Parts: sequence; structure tokens; C-alpha cells
Amino acid sequence: MFNLNLILNDAPQPWQIGFQDSAAPGFSGIVELHNTIFFYLIVVVVGVFWVLASIMYYYNTKKSAITHKYLNHGTLIELIWTITPAFILIAIAFPSFRLLYLLDEVISPTITIKVAGHQWYWSYEYSDYITEEGEAIEFDSYMVPDSDLELGQFRLLDVDNKVVVPADTHVRLIITATDVLHSFAVPSLGLKADAVPGRLNQTSFLAERTGTFYGQCSEICGVWHGFMPIAIESVSVMEFLNWLNSLL
Repeated sequence: MFNLNLILNDAPQPWQIGFQDSAAPGFSGIVELHNTIFFYLIVVVVGVFWVLASIMYYYNTKKSAITHKYLNHGTLIELIWTITPAFILIAIAFPSFRLLYLLDEVISPTITIKVAGHQWYWSYEYSDYITEEGEAIEFDSYMVPDSDLELGQFRLLDVDNKVVVPADTHVRLIITATDVLHSFAVPSLGLKADAVPGRLNQTSFLAERTGTFYGQCSEICGVWHGFMPIAIESVSVMEFLNWLNSLL
């Protein structure tokens, strides 16, 4: 029997190319669709170049000087190279639309978090939970400067106040901005939603496992655009309740 331990790519590595490993069904679907389409794209590209190379090799003036000398066009081949790409695009469209609608669907959220983008930090409000003073739990989240980083924290990614959510729970995000355009993006959770002043955008996610998942503002919003990261920590339900009690 083999004892295989799953190693997840959750911590940035030197010279890393790519995102954190998926922690939500949405991002898993995006990765699967991308890899599937890319595989068939390689097959199509190799096939097209093989056909072109074969034509150039077998049908040239040196090998066959009078081959198809009076042929102006071929209806059959023109139909093939017109209809075939159309079928390929249709085959790509159906799973793409299905995934798009699944990502947009908000399924009976257990928790709603209001997110507001500012120059250059994020603020969060847990409107489902009220303190003894009758106010919702809310806090601002700033990037930890290099001078204050502790051992194990990541430069340009860690924040002073993380968003804490329970694992395996549907969470709804209501996103807006207070000044200029921002964009709330956490790739490993499949999140990417614009934060627009005067407008509310809605998205949702379900963290399938515990861990800390990082993102950043993905809309150029000023000189410190690259210094407003996002950190979402997924914990067990008991740890989430303990965290709530510490704030109430």
C-alpha cells in the first residue's frame, strides 16, 4: 500500500509561476476547463501544422508541376474549414457558459460580508453579527509593511486583519468602493469582482478546506495600487465562533 500525502501549493515559493492551489469548487472548475481546452487546442494546432507541412511537401512545383493547375477553389474543403471551427467553438461555449452561470449563482449564503475598497486598503463588515453596542462587526485591513513583518508572514500579501470565514460554508460578498475603481480578487477561491463607487456587486464562495488564501486589488487605483492585498483565512466552525466571541 502506498501512503500518499497531498501537498498543497499554499505558500509562495521563489520563482513560482501560477496561483495558490484551488480551495473552492469555482476555481477547480476554472482550472479544469482551462486545462481541457488547452489540451484540445494543442491537438488542433498540431493537426493544422501537420496538414500545412504535408501540403507544402507533397504539392509543390518541383514534385508535381501541373497538379491542380486549373483548380480555382474546392467547395468541400472550404465547407470543412468553415464548419469545423464553428463546431469547436460550440463545444467550448457550452461548458464555459455552464461554469459562468455556476460562478454567478449565490446559493443560500450562511454569512454575508460587506467589502469596501479604499485608497489603499479594504474594509469589511459582518452584518449578520451584532456587538453588545448594537453595531455590526467591522474592521479595516491594511498591508503589513516590510518593517513589521514577522517570521512566516509574506511580503506584499499579509495584512493586519484577515477576513475569517468557516470552512465548507457558503459565504456571500457584497462589494463596493468609496473613492475610485478597485477589484476584489482571490484566485484560489475563484473570486474576481469589481468594486465600483455607488454600486453593489455580489459574488460568493465556499472554502473547501482550512488555510489562508491571498489576493490583491486587480484594478489600477492609484500610486499604491500594488499595496492593498487581501487575506482570507478559512477555519473550522469552532475556531470561527471563538473568533466571533473575541470581537463581540
